[in-house]
Amino acid sequence: MLSKNKQKFIASLNRKKIREQQGVFIAEGHKLVIDLMGSNCKLLTLITTEEWLSEHHQNIQKNTEIITCPLSDIKKITTLKSPPSVIAIFEQNKALLNIDELNSQLCLFLDEVQDPGNLGTIIRLADWFGIEHVICTKTCADIYNPKTIQATMGAIGRVKTHYVDTQTFFEDYTQLGLPIYGTFLDGNNIYQEKLSKNGLIVMGNEGQGISPSVEKFINQKLYIPSYPSDVISSESLNVSVATAITCAEFRRQFQ
Repeated sequence: MLSKNKQKFIASLNRKKIREQQGVFIAEGHKLVIDLMGSNCKLLTLITTEEWLSEHHQNIQKNTEIITCPLSDIKKITTLKSPPSVIAIFEQNKALLNIDELNSQLCLFLDEVQDPGNLGTIIRLADWFGIEHVICTKTCADIYNPKTIQATMGAIGRVKTHYVDTQTFFEDYTQLGLPIYGTFLDGNNIYQEKLSKNGLIVMGNEGQGISPSVEKFINQKLYIPSYPSDVISSESLNVSVATAITCAEFRRQFQ
């Protein structure tokens, strides 16, 4: 059964401080939990119905704490509108960043992306486009925020996310001699540029774009043009949409 103490603990995981202290994160819903169970994430606890458990018991890792309860109990702890048949607690998977590993890869750098949904969607996009590393400023949203985890749709189990000191990271990264791209209104048309297979794509804050402290390291400015160019359109794109367009163009040129 789901005790009141366990209910309080699960509710406390909505707070970043508690998640960091415990080194865990929470995932809700069948598809997300199943995807993460098949990744490198270590499963610690399952809160689920008897029906779900009987169908998926063969996929559960050894030494997992299993708590079975009715949906009415799950409804008390879920953040979703409709109670899912399963909620899981996983161990946080914090990979160390080795700059030399990035030498032969296309990577993403997120500069103060604040919205958890945007961050999660970008992690999912990185997974789709085969980008293994996403580097974040320390002021980005928390990757283990439940809304972020939900938006990744399991990609958090495959994409390595790193929080770094901006100045130190770029001082080290520039030593690799790879191009550093960023999207700007005064950049070059992305569809007319010859892009690199390897390098760093910088995406900025939802409202302010790329900060001056990061812009100074960018040596290739790109622009995503609206269509048609002579018609007034939206002022800007959502950062996750802009990331999708940018990554797609990079990958398109090397198919």
